[in-house]
Amino acid sequence: MTTAFFSDERCFWHGGGNYAFTLPVAGLVQPLAAGLPENPETKRRLRNLIEVTGLSRHLQMRGAEPAARADLLRVHPERYLSAFQAASDAGGGELGLRAPFGAGGYEIAALSAGLATAALRSVLKGEARNAYALSRPPGHHCTADFPNGFCLLNNIAVAIRAAKAEGLVRRVAVIDWDVHHGNGTEAIFYDDPGVLTISLHQDRNYPLDTGGVEAMGAGAGLGANLNLPLPPGCGHASYQRAMERVVLPALDRFRPEAIVVACGFDAAAVDPLGRMLATAETFRMLTRLVMQAADRLCDGRLTLVHEGGYSEVYVPFCGHAVLEELSAAPVTAPDPMAAILARRQPDARFDAFVCDWIDDAARRLGL
Repeated sequence: MTTAFFSDERCFWHGGGNYAFTLPVAGLVQPLAAGLPENPETKRRLRNLIEVTGLSRHLQMRGAEPAARADLLRVHPERYLSAFQAASDAGGGELGLRAPFGAGGYEIAALSAGLATAALRSVLKGEARNAYALSRPPGHHCTADFPNGFCLLNNIAVAIRAAKAEGLVRRVAVIDWDVHHGNGTEAIFYDDPGVLTISLHQDRNYPLDTGGVEAMGAGAGLGANLNLPLPPGCGHASYQRAMERVVLPALDRFRPEAIVVACGFDAAAVDPLGRMLATAETFRMLTRLVMQAADRLCDGRLTLVHEGGYSEVYVPFCGHAVLEELSAAPVTAPDPMAAILARRQPDARFDAFVCDWIDDAARRLGL
C-alpha cells in the first residue's frame, strides 16, 4: 500500500473576502493584492512541487466528493449550515470571526471536509497505508456553530464523526501541531472520551483566550484534551522535546485505533502569523515520530489534514518533507533555506528553558 494524497483544484478557488492581511478593508486600511494570508498559493504550490519533483508518482493521487449534509450535521447544527449556505448562495459574506467566503463558499468548504473524510476512510478501510488531505479552507478553529480564523467547517471533526458512524473506528487521537491553538476541535470533542485531542501551539497567539494547560476536557472526556502552549521562539529541539515528553506518552496512555494530525506549517521560521523557528526538517521529524507511534499503537493508521501555513515559498518544502517521510519515496526537494534557518535556531540556554517549561506542563497533565 502507498500514501494517498487527496486534493481538488476547486478548493483553491475559495475566496477570502475584502481583507488586508487579517484586517477588514475600511477607513485607512488599503486593500492588498493577496488579501487574506490564507490564500490558495501555499497549497497550490505544494501540489505543484510534488508534481515537479516526481513525488506524485509515488502517491495515490485522489479526489473526493463533498461531505454529505448528514456528515456535516454530526458536527454542525442545521441553523448554522443553513445560514452558511444561504449567504454562500447570495454571493458570500462572513458569519463568524475572520472567516469570510465568496459565492459557492459552502460547497467548497463541504468539499474540503470531504477530502479529509475520504482520506481518513481510505486509511481505515486499508486502501492506503497512510493519507494526506490538502484541505482548504482549513478547519481546526471552527467550533460547532462559529466559523473562526479562516475556518468554516471543522474538517477533522466531520471526518472522525463520519468514520465512527460507519463503524470504522472507536478511539481516535488528534495531534494538532499548527502554531495556533486548535480551539474548534477541542470544543467539539471536549466531553468525548473516545477522541483524544492534543494541541501544540504558540502560547497566546490565536485565539488569545484558549489553549491553556488547565483545559483538560469535561465530564466523561476529562483528561482527553491536552494543551501544550509553547513560548515564542521554539525551534527544532523544542518540538522534538514536546513530542517525546508529552505527545508520545499521551498516545501510549490513550491507545488510539487511528491517529489524525492537524498539519499546519505556520510554526515554520518564516511564517507571517507565527513566531516559531521550525524548519522543513522539523516537520519531517514530527511526521517520523507520529508514524512510529501509529505503527506501535494502531497498525500505522495515520491521516494528516492540512491546516495553516502562510509562507507561499516555504510551505511547499515543509509539506514535501512530510510527504517524503509518509511515503518513503526516493524523491527529495532540498530545503533552500536549511542553512539560513540552521543559524537561527535557539541557543542552548533557551532550549534548556523550554525543556523546563515542557516538563512542568507534562507534570500538570499527569504525564
